[in-house]
Amino acid sequence: MATLDRTMPALYELCVIDDIRSTVEVITTKIPWENYSITVAGTAKNGEEGIRLIEQTHPDIIVTDIRMPKMDGLEMTRRILEIHPHCKIIILSAYTDFEYAKQAIRLGAFDFVKKPFSIQDITKAVLDAKEVLERENERKLQIQHMERKVDESLPLLRQEYMGRLLRHETKPEDAKRYWEEMQGGDKPERLAVFLIEIDSFQYLSQPIHDIELARYTLQQIFKDTIGQANRGLVCRDGPNSYAGIIGCGELSETRRLAEECCANIASGTEFSVSVGIGKAVSELHELPQSYKSAMKALASHIHEEGNAVFDDLNPPQEEEFYPRYAVELERELLLALRSGSIEQSSNALDLIFNDMHRIYPLPDPLYLRSLYFELAFVVLRALYEWVPEAVMLPFHQAIRGRDGQGEFTIKYFQQLIKDMCSAGCDWIERERMSDAERLIYRATEYIRAHLHLDLTVEHCARQMNLSGGYFASQFKKHSGVTFNQFVTNERIERAKLLLIENYQVQEIAQSLGYEHRRYFSDVFKRVTGQTPSEFRDAYMGQR
Repeated sequence: MATLDRTMPALYELCVIDDIRSTVEVITTKIPWENYSITVAGTAKNGEEGIRLIEQTHPDIIVTDIRMPKMDGLEMTRRILEIHPHCKIIILSAYTDFEYAKQAIRLGAFDFVKKPFSIQDITKAVLDAKEVLERENERKLQIQHMERKVDESLPLLRQEYMGRLLRHETKPEDAKRYWEEMQGGDKPERLAVFLIEIDSFQYLSQPIHDIELARYTLQQIFKDTIGQANRGLVCRDGPNSYAGIIGCGELSETRRLAEECCANIASGTEFSVSVGIGKAVSELHELPQSYKSAMKALASHIHEEGNAVFDDLNPPQEEEFYPRYAVELERELLLALRSGSIEQSSNALDLIFNDMHRIYPLPDPLYLRSLYFELAFVVLRALYEWVPEAVMLPFHQAIRGRDGQGEFTIKYFQQLIKDMCSAGCDWIERERMSDAERLIYRATEYIRAHLHLDLTVEHCARQMNLSGGYFASQFKKHSGVTFNQFVTNERIERAKLLLIENYQVQEIAQSLGYEHRRYFSDVFKRVTGQTPSEFRDAYMGQR
């Protein structure tokens, strides 16, 4: 049968097998089968030819005489249904062959039509067969749809069961049932939990399709790697993390497997991962202990850049006491922030960071994490006293976004706090500018936002409520360049970005206030030493 298309009627195929040519011609030429979405796939004049035709065409409906040379219709019905059990066979039989035709029906033929027959008789029988086929095909489609839904839901069900096994205390019999539902096979003698977290996965800045493709690829590599060693189970454990249950032996073997996961992901993708190995347990209902142990081990990745394996198998024998950084250093930082000095605040932060990491042995990751959050909020509260909320809000959100299960690395958080101090000091310093400096700062912001206009000294001076001459002299005094040089440089820098983003030269020229592409190209070459096309080609060649 031709491929089903739900947007148009299905095309069914019909074969006619009869040794009487006139019968074949009536059935194939006198009835407009195309009006019923039926096409004649072929004809044959005896049973053996009929079998070969059916093997070649696999028709949906077959009309055949009960008596033919070389193979009668009864035998042919048996053979056809062996080859193509879902086709509908309509038997043509004379009144004297009525009992013979009933045997064919018992064998599986769909219907019979008595000879002599009318066109209406044949048409009705074929259309009845087609209607049954349509219902069967509809049921097949429904079953396929349900099977797809079941297949799609299985990963979610496995993830749910795995979540119950890993995160919740369960009875031994319930844990065994969850394992069986996940198709875990025979339980290994000893099990351990792997937790894998993607290092610096900035998923919010990527298209949804790319995010899901990356997640699927990483999960498959993880699954394939542990699957080669033993029958491990894998599921997603968070937006950028995965959990696995593995059968484990010696610690050295388990670490080798974890390192192999890191290596395979690094070589097969653009990502790196950190792996936490939990303590080995003997029973399924003990897996939450291994999961908590793996989480604690994975927390250690804040001390590293990533692409590393951690375990919680040799914890300190005694609980360590970790002091806070010196309060004097915090006072120095707050004084630097109040003065609006980026350099002094950066130096004070470096002293605090060094103080935090002079502790030996390295503090518990969760303690260090809380220390960094505390410092971030100390800085945030201090800056809120002098800096508008709108300036600090993105940093506040970034800090909150790394709370709980969010991504946290020392390098990231150090840079976030430094950037927050820099933005706050920059705003404080600008507020302390002279009136003239503030006006020029406003003017530069206006220029950058209106590069598409015909920017002149007079135009911008009017925006600042100054005379043209005074504005031009103050602009050069505080910016170090003339007004026209500043505008040209800003336009060229904007043009470079647009060229890299593959905008057309004509579009760029118009967006930057140049009426003629040729004039824009001349200015671009005078400033950069290259034409716009040469600049773009050189940039692309370096990538």
